[in-house]
Amino acid sequence: MPVKAKTPVPDHFFYDLMLKRRTVIIAVLLGLAAVLFLLNISLGSSPIPLGEIFKVLFIGKGQGNNVMIIRDIRLPMSLMALVVGASLGIGGCEIQTILRNPIASPFTLGITNAATFGAALGLILNANLLKVSESIMVTANAFVFALLASVCIYAFSSRARAGKSSIVLFGIALNFFFTALTMILQYVSDSEDLKSLVFWNMGSLLKTNWTKLFIVLGALLFCFLIFHRNAWKLTAMTLDDTKAKSLGVDAQKIRRMVIILTSLVTAFAVSFVGSIGFVGIIAPHIARQLVGEDQRFFLSLSALIGAVVVALSFTVSKLIIPGVVLPIGLVTAVVGIPVFLSIIFREREVM
Repeated sequence: MPVKAKTPVPDHFFYDLMLKRRTVIIAVLLGLAAVLFLLNISLGSSPIPLGEIFKVLFIGKGQGNNVMIIRDIRLPMSLMALVVGASLGIGGCEIQTILRNPIASPFTLGITNAATFGAALGLILNANLLKVSESIMVTANAFVFALLASVCIYAFSSRARAGKSSIVLFGIALNFFFTALTMILQYVSDSEDLKSLVFWNMGSLLKTNWTKLFIVLGALLFCFLIFHRNAWKLTAMTLDDTKAKSLGVDAQKIRRMVIILTSLVTAFAVSFVGSIGFVGIIAPHIARQLVGEDQRFFLSLSALIGAVVVALSFTVSKLIIPGVVLPIGLVTAVVGIPVFLSIIFREREVM
């Protein structure tokens, strides 16, 4: 009997399969983010049923003070958790891409600690750098120093011989520098000011309002769209600089653009909610395991995973001690440190 010839697999079969798999992953994460969003609105000192939440969101009516509680307090906080997580996720994603270092992030490069020092100036010395109202003085100071650290990194990266390793080392030096300055201020502060600084440094969403949310969201959308437009060039940056240049990519120009934009989106996020560490490391690391370095998916997935991590941390922070909302930075640190160590040991095994 003649042997039947096997039907050849179309060239696009595996590519289509890969696209379907990645689409399913994104859909699952979007669903998980939506569930956590609703949970964060529901959970609090007085739990609100999901039916009541939908009633307030879509009809604008609810029992007692539920309309005010949901619209003015819990809704902006729940959205801010997603937006800040996405901001830190894409910040870590692109910093790791241009420096080709899995532990690089705005947190490890000193931007977050610079913001903490700016906040400390306002909380402890009552310094008002931009002469704004006292209600936003701490936020404004944190923003100024986050941008200052970013300018220092940008200026260093513009040097002709500044390689990716030297940029990481320079960022670590900035990290220690601003940490030392903050510790000096902590030493001379009184107990009340010190308590305020420690609370700010742990990160919190409790002072979120609609204005702050829209500012951070605007910065996120602006940076995301620019990154998405340069997705092919950013994917090429995962190669060494010589190969990237052979493909027509100006490696130094792309590196400087990423440093500016990630610094911008991180500065806005950190200045409003305080220091939230490790999200910029965790989110890209998980995304890379799922979809590789293709920026068409890596960027979006890093943002989604970052949003899910912060939203989940916010949910957990409400559940550990009933009636008390723990600082969200504590929860992300507990989750982030084991992941951080696993990355270090994995890199060591590869080397």
